[in-house]
Amino acid sequence: MKNKNNKSEKNILIAFILNISFAIFELIGGFFTNSVAIISDSIHDIGDALSIGISFFLEKKSKQKPDDKYTYGYVRYSVIGSLITTIILIIGSIFVIYNALNRILNPVEINYNGMIIFAIFGVIINFLAAYFTKEGHSLNQKSVNLHMLEDVLGWVIVLLGAIIMRFTDISIIDPILSILVATFIFKNAISNFKLILDLFLEKTPSNIEIAELKKHIENIKGVKDVHHIHIWSIDGYNNYGTMHIVTDKKNKNLKEEVKEELKEHGISHTTIELEDIDEECPDEECEIDTAHITKHHHHH
Repeated sequence: MKNKNNKSEKNILIAFILNISFAIFELIGGFFTNSVAIISDSIHDIGDALSIGISFFLEKKSKQKPDDKYTYGYVRYSVIGSLITTIILIIGSIFVIYNALNRILNPVEINYNGMIIFAIFGVIINFLAAYFTKEGHSLNQKSVNLHMLEDVLGWVIVLLGAIIMRFTDISIIDPILSILVATFIFKNAISNFKLILDLFLEKTPSNIEIAELKKHIENIKGVKDVHHIHIWSIDGYNNYGTMHIVTDKKNKNLKEEVKEELKEHGISHTTIELEDIDEECPDEECEIDTAHITKHHHHH
């Protein structure tokens, strides 16, 4: 496992160096060719490079083992990396759209040949960066790789646009392209933002149906009732769960069976509290649940 993580860190670093040097080269190129599509792409690339740098730092941090201060480990640091990246991209794409609209109103001369040459470099370099980061598994690395693919796509579009403009001289294509690329980035960033928010709000992971889970657990021999189910995720991959199980003590493998069932649902870290049938669960939400199984439940 360790080897793989180091490799992913190294890949992120390679991608970072490729990206930042390229983004600077590109910004100069954008001014040189007068293409707002290239300038906007370079803003996006600088944003990416920064976020990759942040990711690299936080990804390293997120690999630390749990300790007394962070009992769940440092995985969420990686998610913060993703959050910062996402915010940079949202702001960047709004900035790009604003500039492009401005350019549509006030068109300028563009150096198409220079633009074509830059775009060819763009496609190649970003393709390499995408290739290096394709093996990531954390939300963070996925977002880094997503940027890389977006960059390749963005450059392919810029290249096509530059070729068309070279032969038709319709310079409005330039800002329109940059708006398309920016809108695409914006859309992805927003949906990524929502995912991250769900994690921080401890929302039940999207692939888990609590009601169905409850049904499955209640089918296990010896389980009379399940309540107080809490499922959350630290990073979008590792799911944690806690629950109270009322049991008649007739099945001594009960806990193992429940844990097996939960594993099948992708919940690997579990804390299970077992209760006797006649035990009053002190929690408010248990009152309602235990009503139908507790013999001496007091009605007010």
